[in-house]
Amino acid sequence: MLHSEDRRRGVFAALAAYSAWGLFPLYFKALRAQPLEVLVHRIVWSAAFLLVIHAVARVRAGERRWQWLGEAARSPRLLLGSLLSAGLLSVNWFIYIWAVAHDRVVDGSLGYFITPLVQVLFGVALLRESLRRAQRLALGCAALGVLWLTVEFGQLPWVGLGLAASFGSYAVLRKTQKLGSLAGLALETWLLFPFALGYLLWLRQQGQSIFFQEDQLAQRLALLSAGPLTSIPLVLFAAGARRIPLSLAGVLQYISPTLQLLLGVVLWHEPFQASKALGYALIWLGLVLYSGETLWLWRRTASTRAV
Repeated sequence: MLHSEDRRRGVFAALAAYSAWGLFPLYFKALRAQPLEVLVHRIVWSAAFLLVIHAVARVRAGERRWQWLGEAARSPRLLLGSLLSAGLLSVNWFIYIWAVAHDRVVDGSLGYFITPLVQVLFGVALLRESLRRAQRLALGCAALGVLWLTVEFGQLPWVGLGLAASFGSYAVLRKTQKLGSLAGLALETWLLFPFALGYLLWLRQQGQSIFFQEDQLAQRLALLSAGPLTSIPLVLFAAGARRIPLSLAGVLQYISPTLQLLLGVVLWHEPFQASKALGYALIWLGLVLYSGETLWLWRRTASTRAV
């Protein structure tokens, strides 16, 4: 049973993580590099930053801190799974960076609104999990919302669906692996590091990298900060997730897409017609059903345990 002070710290850590993710568009909007170059910088500097974090942790915890890395190196299955999850994560990152760069922040927020429901769907299809009645109703509402957006605008909301599908697949794959969130991200970025660094050096040779231009100091510093900006929210999330119920973390996660939606509509004046609002309303109804039922089940379970 967690103490109230411990839970309070967990809530603050989770709030900080979700708020940081929700404000990411401000950072990506400030970058002038092409989306693919931003992606490789995010991989390279995240790999470097996570190496520093693990090196510091090793000093505190001793050799045991690196045991997971030795086990991963001896497990081809774990390495292959991590490489696949790393590919899915990089696809997710690229789609979002592209969406922000092309004034599609609202469409990007849709992806993270429907991600929890896509994870439920993947859990049923891939992990053979059973659906409760409220979950089926929530998925139905979300599907109607996506269908409405598709019919109204003549095309699939591919940005949102691409983000949800890539991250949903990533979450399912990570769930089947043994590594924790921080160790898993470190291994994924380290596996991608040689490819990202190679592409970055190729851009430099071609004279196409903004990072290596002498008059771009501000952009260079901004790209270097991609490492801590990527890793610190994950550390905060991991700290928060250990201290608060999963159902509460599930509700708090909607802070991120809500902030993204507000930034897109209020700050950058992206179009958000009434017809699009109807599709979003159906999706939000599905989220309310899903979150409400999850909270109700958690409270009922907590009450039963107390008795």
